[in-house]
Amino acid sequence: MDANAVAELEKAGVKVDQPDRLYVAVEWEDGKRVLPVGQRAQVRDGELLAHVTLQPISKLWTGSTVPPSFAKAPPPEYHPFFMLIEATAAGYCRAVRNTETDQEFERLYRHLLRRPDGTDRNPLFSYLQGAARLYMSLRDVSQAEFEAVIDRLQKSAKHFQTHVGSINYFQEVLRGVLGA
Repeated sequence: MDANAVAELEKAGVKVDQPDRLYVAVEWEDGKRVLPVGQRAQVRDGELLAHVTLQPISKLWTGSTVPPSFAKAPPPEYHPFFMLIEATAAGYCRAVRNTETDQEFERLYRHLLRRPDGTDRNPLFSYLQGAARLYMSLRDVSQAEFEAVIDRLQKSAKHFQTHVGSINYFQEVLRGVLGA
């Protein structure tokens, strides 16, 4: 958790006690090119937009909580974490008017798992990373919990892949998150 980020968001009027209502919104350079999320992220809470400074993921790990198995459905206490990341993914696809393939989502989640503070050529990576950073700024999350959530997201994207170019993860999971 990051008390500075919480205070920054509260000052802007963001409801930090409901992270499942938030997502990292796309920012544009000259209305043409997506700006990757850097140190600051644009957060959407309903109609409200606010900017917040976020720490790297590795600086946000807190405690040593061991998550339960996510082999089936994740327990309800983890749903807001999943929701924030998937709402960010859905919002990104809607904003750029491009649906990433199941294979690309799987690759991006796998990369986030391996290199949580890394970079990628696809700007969506920085938004997925920003969503994790935002959630982890609002709630205590151990490294094991972070890894379990991202691993489950990667496995979900892989599960929905039926062929090269399939977008089933978006159609079956993400579309309903924001009504994308």
